[in-house]
Amino acid sequence: MQWVTREHPHTDRVACPWLIRKFIDQDAQIVYVPGPEVLSYAERMRAISFDAKGARYTHRDGKCSFEVLIEEYDLGSDPALALMARVVHGADISDNPDATPQSRGLLAVADGFALLGLPDQEQLALELPVYDALYAWCRREVGAA
Repeated sequence: MQWVTREHPHTDRVACPWLIRKFIDQDAQIVYVPGPEVLSYAERMRAISFDAKGARYTHRDGKCSFEVLIEEYDLGSDPALALMARVVHGADISDNPDATPQSRGLLAVADGFALLGLPDQEQLALELPVYDALYAWCRREVGAA
């Protein structure tokens, strides 16, 4: 299935593809298009839209798209994902950068990748292991609790 979002990936537009491929749709094809084209692309290609204005899965009720996907796909019972969601929330929601001590670090990584000027798909491929590592850390953290 195709999943479509805005071009120039940043925190939520990398965290969501990671979540989608790990827990929702292993074969997901992530497509980045200019923001104004997300909904028309989704309709034309029967893709699932996320993290864009009017998208099926996007910010709502103070939650970032990553949190919305966790809620919609009933993944909240995984305590490591719940912790990861708090970290991503802080990195993605500008008025809450200190949601966790790790949020500002994740934001710095996202900003750094954006500054490299890579093509969207290359940036996604390089950045996904950051989320693998973050999830591994979250699993250890909740296991120690």
